[in-house]
Amino acid sequence: MAVEEAATLGLYAVRRVKAEEWQRLKELSWRRCALRSPTWLSSIASRTPANGQSFWPERAETAAGGATVAQFVAVAEPDDVAGTVTALVTAPGGPDHIRETSPNVRAAIVGVYVRPRHRGNGVVQDLLAATEAWLRGVGVRQVRLHVNEGNTRPIGGYRKCGYMDSGKRVEMSGGLSHEMVHDLHS
Repeated sequence: MAVEEAATLGLYAVRRVKAEEWQRLKELSWRRCALRSPTWLSSIASRTPANGQSFWPERAETAAGGATVAQFVAVAEPDDVAGTVTALVTAPGGPDHIRETSPNVRAAIVGVYVRPRHRGNGVVQDLLAATEAWLRGVGVRQVRLHVNEGNTRPIGGYRKCGYMDSGKRVEMSGGLSHEMVHDLHS
């Protein structure tokens, strides 16, 4: 399956985001942060430039065609984005999204969000499958993600998708998070 093409998996079409969908991405990002906590909202607001006019269109363009970031969406109907996942790839020696460095290429899954009415329908599994296929295509051997230790349902869902708890805990703006890893070449 070509990752760049829309692929129907389960009930949803999963594909890479399109640059012109920047307004939808902005809304999903704010919604995801609002559900987490006021701290998350202020975190995303602080990263958005004051003029903000070009931030979201540029972010969507990069996620649609970049080599180090890709965002995938699950679409139930043409105007119904059910969920999203973003993958970040960091070059050897460069700081990643949590400011760690490694002598190897690193990848992280961030920004996982599924609208409440679509949860429990396999959306996360479909999104992760598309994201992992893209990561394999750019030569990533292992991917990690961080999930708040209080989010037991997502932790269980990630385990079903092959993610294992690394034993590492990371302090993030939403609290203490479990690091989970998945070997992409097993």
